Amino acid sequence: MNAQDLLAHSPVMPVIVIQDTASAVGLARALVAGGILSIEVTLRSPAALDAIRAIRDQVPDALVGAGTIRTPQQLDDVLRAGARFGVSPGLTPALARAARSADIPFLPGVSTTSEAMQAAEWGFTAQKLFPAEAIGGVALLKAWHGPLPDLRFCPTGGIHARNADGYLALPNVGCVGGSWLTPAPAVINHDWDAITQLARQARTLATCPQN
Repeated sequence: MNAQDLLAHSPVMPVIVIQDTASAVGLARALVAGGILSIEVTLRSPAALDAIRAIRDQVPDALVGAGTIRTPQQLDDVLRAGARFGVSPGLTPALARAARSADIPFLPGVSTTSEAMQAAEWGFTAQKLFPAEAIGGVALLKAWHGPLPDLRFCPTGGIHARNADGYLALPNVGCVGGSWLTPAPAVINHDWDAITQLARQARTLATCPQN
């Protein structure tokens, strides 16, 4: 799988923060049951690496990756934990070199035209637009499609069930990232049925008509 394939794997890539490793497998199984197969576990908690290992080992249908990767060392850590893709909020020269050497798809974060062009020059034509809503959202992606027709994006940041379809209807958007599929109360209470239902609803976004 390459980064372009990753964008097509699920219409929504849930961005999840795992505080309790024991919840990771149940959460991943609930998302997979609802048809959402790509799962981004962010490096925002001490449990993240153990959660990636647990999902990789126990939920074979899930494509588990790591988000909020900021350094080459973090990239190495998630590779050792078994992450199958990586996502970053930005891109530095050192991280770009490490990501090019890694044997997994990698989505660098961009927020300006120059950043998108620089990431593409370094070989990354699939990118994360972040923070999407704060920097122009759908309007920005529409404006970029003309001068940057070879780039595809996973917009993340401020995206939810009510606006995701507007992004997915764009020709340069492969999927969207968001946290609305895993609301904190449902995760804390292990309400996996509720998360599966949210995943099923998100899965239907794949049928949105394209522009």
